[in-house]
Amino acid sequence: MSQQTPETDNSNVSRQEILEVANLARLGIDEDTANSYADDISKVLSLMQTLSSVDTTDIVPLSNIHEVCQELRADVAHHDINRERNQSVAPAVENGLYLVPQVIE
Repeated sequence: MSQQTPETDNSNVSRQEILEVANLARLGIDEDTANSYADDISKVLSLMQTLSSVDTTDIVPLSNIHEVCQELRADVAHHDINRERNQSVAPAVENGLYLVPQVIE
């Protein structure tokens, strides 16, 4: 498999390269699968080239995705549950409880 440098703009992977790597890894891959893998990997590499062209000069990397604070709503209980309305669409109800099929014998 040919080694590429970061300056190289070629992001295509050939069927032959896939078959060579599969042989080295002792994987049985047929021709159709090799073509599919070559296309998929080429698309991913092309996307990586697109992403690497984005200017991130003034962007500070996150060490944790939770550093950005998300605005949350107040945790307030609302007692607006209408049991009769909710149970009117249930397949089986008895004494205010939902009846479900037995799953454990």
